[in-house]
Amino acid sequence: MLPREFYNKDTVIVARNILGKRIIRKINGTMMTGIIIETEAYRHTDDPASHAFANKTERNKAMFEEVGHAYVYFTYGMHYCFNVVARHPKSKAGAVLIRAVEPEKGIKRIQKNRGTTNLKNLTNGPAKLTQALEITKDCYGIDLTKDLKLYIEDGVKPRKIYESPRIGIKKATDKLWNFKINVKKI
Repeated sequence: MLPREFYNKDTVIVARNILGKRIIRKINGTMMTGIIIETEAYRHTDDPASHAFANKTERNKAMFEEVGHAYVYFTYGMHYCFNVVARHPKSKAGAVLIRAVEPEKGIKRIQKNRGTTNLKNLTNGPAKLTQALEITKDCYGIDLTKDLKLYIEDGVKPRKIYESPRIGIKKATDKLWNFKINVKKI
């Protein structure tokens, strides 16, 4: 498991550093894992695209709480998105959206959860990832540094990180806070 200190840095740095790490999801004796290959950083007052920009609400309160916890939210009335709370100690809020993983273990269950056998289409988006790994509102607030049902550990070291604008936002599109790695070239 990654220690809490890993998440206690600027959100943009954590979004880059978490690439190549392995997400672990355990449910009833079944383990599903994947290498994190795409992330996005969302900060606080300097980021109008962030849920935390306007201030603390019931939905986003995890972003303001202790780093290393899960922030899971429901979007478009049908999908969950999984974030890890991460920010510099002087910042009030921040989280890293985990946008995609490269599945490793538990492929059959992941395929069943997604209703497809197409490996390229299993976890290549934030809603697909949460559906595949069974991450729901019940995971909101989980301590990723202690909970054995959902956590992140060391994985592989990326060779090259690609930066681009975040996806699906209309504000702060100038910030290149979407980060990707190509697993095939790790």
